[in-house]
Amino acid sequence: MKKIKINGNRPLKGEVTISGAKNSAVALIPAAILADSPVTLEGVPDIQDVHSLIEILEIMGAKTKFENNQLEIDPREIVSVPMPSGKINSLRASYYFMGSLLGKFGEAVVGLPGGCYLGPRPIDLHIKGFEALGATVNNEHGAMYIRTEKGPLKATRIFMDMVSIGATINVMLAAVKAEGKTIIENAAREPEIIDVATLLNNMGAKIRGAGTDIIRIEGVNELHGCRHSIIPDRIEAGTYLAMAAAVGEGIVVKNVIFEHLESFIAKLQEIGVQMNIGEDEIEVLPSHDLKAVHVMTYPYPGFATDLQQPLTPLLLKAKGTAEITDTIYSKRVNHIPELARMGADATVEGNLIVLNGPNKLHGAEVVASDLRAGACLVIAGLMAEGTTTVYNVDYILRGYDHIIEKLTALGADIQMIEEEAEK
Repeated sequence: MKKIKINGNRPLKGEVTISGAKNSAVALIPAAILADSPVTLEGVPDIQDVHSLIEILEIMGAKTKFENNQLEIDPREIVSVPMPSGKINSLRASYYFMGSLLGKFGEAVVGLPGGCYLGPRPIDLHIKGFEALGATVNNEHGAMYIRTEKGPLKATRIFMDMVSIGATINVMLAAVKAEGKTIIENAAREPEIIDVATLLNNMGAKIRGAGTDIIRIEGVNELHGCRHSIIPDRIEAGTYLAMAAAVGEGIVVKNVIFEHLESFIAKLQEIGVQMNIGEDEIEVLPSHDLKAVHVMTYPYPGFATDLQQPLTPLLLKAKGTAEITDTIYSKRVNHIPELARMGADATVEGNLIVLNGPNKLHGAEVVASDLRAGACLVIAGLMAEGTTTVYNVDYILRGYDHIIEKLTALGADIQMIEEEAEK
């Protein structure tokens, strides 16, 4: 058991560089197995989810080498084996192996996915997409058995009942080698989907329209290896921007694509955060007289659900009553009782988070319930008077590359402690 200990209320200053996107990496790694020769991914974040995916690849027979944020994957000896349920259960994004194994072998056996619990996140859209391409899907003993029993996958037109990043990517992975032209309508538009499509096109796929709500995929017979650089992580960037606004005395956030964060940056400006926006970096200036706003999450290009929790501590500094409505995951509220333990005037009323400010936070023992709740509590700990201890740190390590080192370099008094060692 690890925990993070923070001695808060210290101003932070300096530069922080954003790593490659977690939500891209966890899809790009399964996508690489579709190739018939080695794939090199550059800018891969050094996070727990990536190490779990590498383990799964090696169980399947792939050869991998991961150092200095570069991951080499040789998929030539991969065999279609049932996915180990332990790793799958801890890692929601492992469900992308469903689409890539189906595309490569015409079959997949994958344990039901886990990850952070944010309320129901059914995979019925994924299943509907696979079935539309001609696969049969059965749930047997807690695992999904996906097979093509009537010859190869056949291209089709698929309308997504709701916008889903996961289902859009999974259907893309399955459809790249299907016979004919597949059209995905009401597709998700996130930058990570463009990133996956770019990798697949570099491998020889024929995908058009990624980043719009209609994606067209012309099936090809084979895919080859290539080299691909992952986009910067817009959620990590947003987390550090919120933190810089909350406790910074001049912080430059580097390796940022502004267009990926427009809705978030617009909300920071509405709150009263002062910024200088450069080509690939954003300087956050010391900001005072912050004002409360209403935040509503939407699919991209709207305000990202993954950023409502990291933004919450900043809103606790703002004057007035702020409200947050998460239209994607209405149950994404478990950080609120933990903030209340730190002295925040924060409540959940139905599906609405209500924050009355400004607040002075004090250190406390708090528990991270998921990845972004963990980021929220770390920011709150940096703001608070006294010592904050954050438990369930593994959630945070799933998605933030070298968070302790990055914050320490900015001047934070923060450390990771192994519980056993302490005892």
